[in-house]
Amino acid sequence: MQLDTIAAISTPMGEGAIAIVRLSGEQAIEIAGRLFQGVGGKKLTDVASHTIHYGHLIDPRTEEVAEEVMVSVMKGPKTFTKEDVVEINCHGGLVSVNRVLQLVLNAGARLADPGEFTKRAFLNGRIDLSQAEAVMDLIRAKTDRAMNVALGQMEGRLSRLISRLRQEILETLAHVEVNIDYPEYDDVEEMTHQLLIEKAQYVREEIKKLLQTSQQGKILREGLSTVIVGRPNVGKSSLLNSLVHENKAIVTDIPGTTRDVIEEYVNVRGVPLRLLDTAGIRETEDIVERIGVERSRQVLKEADLILLVLNYADDLTVEDENIFKAVEGMDVIVIVNKTDLPQKIDLDRVKDLAKDHKLVTTSLLEDVGIDELEEAIAALFFAGSIEAGDMTYVSNSRHIALLNQSLNSIEEAITNVQAGVPIDIVQIDLTRTWELLGEIIGESVHESLIDQLFSQFCLGK
Repeated sequence: MQLDTIAAISTPMGEGAIAIVRLSGEQAIEIAGRLFQGVGGKKLTDVASHTIHYGHLIDPRTEEVAEEVMVSVMKGPKTFTKEDVVEINCHGGLVSVNRVLQLVLNAGARLADPGEFTKRAFLNGRIDLSQAEAVMDLIRAKTDRAMNVALGQMEGRLSRLISRLRQEILETLAHVEVNIDYPEYDDVEEMTHQLLIEKAQYVREEIKKLLQTSQQGKILREGLSTVIVGRPNVGKSSLLNSLVHENKAIVTDIPGTTRDVIEEYVNVRGVPLRLLDTAGIRETEDIVERIGVERSRQVLKEADLILLVLNYADDLTVEDENIFKAVEGMDVIVIVNKTDLPQKIDLDRVKDLAKDHKLVTTSLLEDVGIDELEEAIAALFFAGSIEAGDMTYVSNSRHIALLNQSLNSIEEAITNVQAGVPIDIVQIDLTRTWELLGEIIGESVHESLIDQLFSQFCLGK
């Protein structure tokens, strides 16, 4: 399939040492060559692949030097897109990089759509769909752990496992075909039933193993939705600032200062948290504060982790006890703050309300207890198991949904075999499992889904 030559800025906009304009396509080298004037009259069309060359870009309209550049030439198929690729390194800055891009577009290239370079890598067979999605996961990674998971997926760890499972199913389907074509052989039928059970159970267990990593993988990819909740003036905003290591929220002695939900991302011991500081939950006549309290209650229902903050220097109130009731059955860490002040709170009663939840005492004013809190967050969700470098983690919501559907389909096949359902009916469930797994790596997926996935990429990637 012949595609036109695309171009885009592949580095963030703004001031910097260098910026890169990337071209990909059959005419990439020719288009860049029309603009490039190398030392000693060097022509890009004559240079070796995977080499970089110093020179200037000349504006064909004025024949004046437009920019001083270093140009990398990489000839397909040994490139990211498997097409000819040229990367023009110019000075960083809005004016310089936009001037280079405009020259390239005027010379015959087309502005790339978001994610189009990665899309071409997929369409040209350089990577599969799960690897393509891992590219964006790598860009958006907020911790080293998240980056390592994305790198593993980019290198094809998930792809190889899915492909192996699909091959197991394909070989099983081939045996099923033998049974359908030669039903008169009783021993073939018996062997086929036994093989079906063994293979289907093996595939089921492998899918289950992948799904067991999905909670941790999804947390690494999307962040843990963490809500800081408590009565007004217990130190919720101070806790947000302590975890973020920056004064993001206004802190005062006046109850009800936080009127809305404040959101911030933070890396706590390798756990990415989407941290939400909420308005203090209490009954109030202030209409603005009341709206904030309602929003607090709403985000509470959607949270993965609750940080419930109490005041060491206050007695427990009915409102405190109501918050404990509201978070029943959820992952909660109870934080008793302001231990630098004289104690009024009944800690024994707090422990009774906390039940099996972790209890941490802090003085955010004196920076006491934050390390213990961070350790508790990391232990609650990962407990060290995420460090296993040889595990394949599933982090993408689309992949998780398809794996769950695959699991249901393969379990249906096992149930049908055990119930003595005709082999050709069982074949339908096996084929469905094979197709669902294929959607993960893009072997059987609709074009509109591909377009939608790549539209979420940044421009120039």
